[in-house]
Amino acid sequence: MVANMTEDQLLVLVIKYMKEAKRGALQELLDELHPYDFAQLYKGLPEKHHHKFLTFLTPSQIADLIQELEYEMQIEILHKLGIERSSKVMNLMDNDDLADLLNELSVDKIQEFLEGMKKEDSHDIQSLMSYPADTAGGLMTNQFVWIHANQTVRQAVDKLKEYASFSENIYYLYVINKEKKLVGVVSYRDLLIADIDEVIEDLMFTRVVSVHVDDDQEAVAQLIERYDFIAVPVVDDQNILKGIITVDDAIDVVIQEANEDIEKLAATGKAIDFNTKAITASMRRLPWLVLLLFIGLVSGSIISGFEETLEQVVALIFFMPMIAGMTGNTGTQSLAVVVRGIITSNTDRKTVVKLIFRELRVGIIIGITCGILIFLIAYVWLGSFVLGFVVGVSLLITLIVGTLAGTIIPLTLNRFGVDPAVASGPLITTLNDIFSLIIYFGIASAFLTQLQTL
Repeated sequence: MVANMTEDQLLVLVIKYMKEAKRGALQELLDELHPYDFAQLYKGLPEKHHHKFLTFLTPSQIADLIQELEYEMQIEILHKLGIERSSKVMNLMDNDDLADLLNELSVDKIQEFLEGMKKEDSHDIQSLMSYPADTAGGLMTNQFVWIHANQTVRQAVDKLKEYASFSENIYYLYVINKEKKLVGVVSYRDLLIADIDEVIEDLMFTRVVSVHVDDDQEAVAQLIERYDFIAVPVVDDQNILKGIITVDDAIDVVIQEANEDIEKLAATGKAIDFNTKAITASMRRLPWLVLLLFIGLVSGSIISGFEETLEQVVALIFFMPMIAGMTGNTGTQSLAVVVRGIITSNTDRKTVVKLIFRELRVGIIIGITCGILIFLIAYVWLGSFVLGFVVGVSLLITLIVGTLAGTIIPLTLNRFGVDPAVASGPLITTLNDIFSLIIYFGIASAFLTQLQTL
């Protein structure tokens, strides 16, 4: 029934069932929905219906709903439910998602919620919350299935069946020894095709790719992408298995990191979305823009330094915006290429040198092409070979410089451990404006005598 309904029709029907107190009919409807659909339905409902909608959901459905919502709405639901019912819902949530949620609350509120949970779950949550949010430990879940090497396939399958609802991932079983150290891994597929009485030690892979609890979450996401893993184990300094990170969490990290890089490239620094208030958005954009404003004043001083050249050859003014704009554009293009490359590739010395020379060749090719085009335009339009030469050569050199600036600056920042995305588009553009004006007017001044005949 739900498959053929639009979102608006679904909302109308849900509100109708709630008003008529048709709990059974509403549950039949909700049983056809995925957790994501729950979240979209909750967001689409008028706020006055939110609390009543929650009363029609089971604790399990509310747990699914919360895990699909943004932080503000998650907190809103917890407040609407109250401590007692919230604690029941939290017992059903994935531990890693719950740890992320509680980390945003005050210490008193965290303690209040934890006291209402099962003791075992409360201990697991506190353990996850002890790791920094942007590390493998902060990203992992401790809901996974482990086995011993001396167990049989039959015993492993029985354990899988027993803990299937508890574990976040059952595609891999991690093998540990008596000290709980990770010694191997066996896939669910391997269990299916193996003899029922075969010993796990004879099936498992001993070369296990794992990550450390302190590893950066972005590095973990890259490793999962590189090996096409569905999950990766997390260990401590003693190689004790502490948890696993699943591919869905890795995807969340990739999206989060991409959004952060876009914000930095745009020189906003912090998240701004459609719902951000105007004053908040302004305050997040202003610091960078004020800094760039003062840097931009340098451009004005450069122009004033070549005032005599401009007075004698007014035609140079026409090409100024084009020279500065093209230089900024090519620098921003190179910046985007480099930032993306740093995220997805290893940046050893050989790779960096290769990239710089590649971008140098790119700058030369682009510069020659655009330089010839603008030379022809200036020559045909104004009938001056010298002016065309000055503009064409200036554009050639500035495009090469702009491309190299957009390449070398983020690589240098990355070399010193600074996020290369902070070399934002506006910053590169402003610096390239300065470079381009110096080059343009410098070349024009060298040919001032010939240009005065215009």
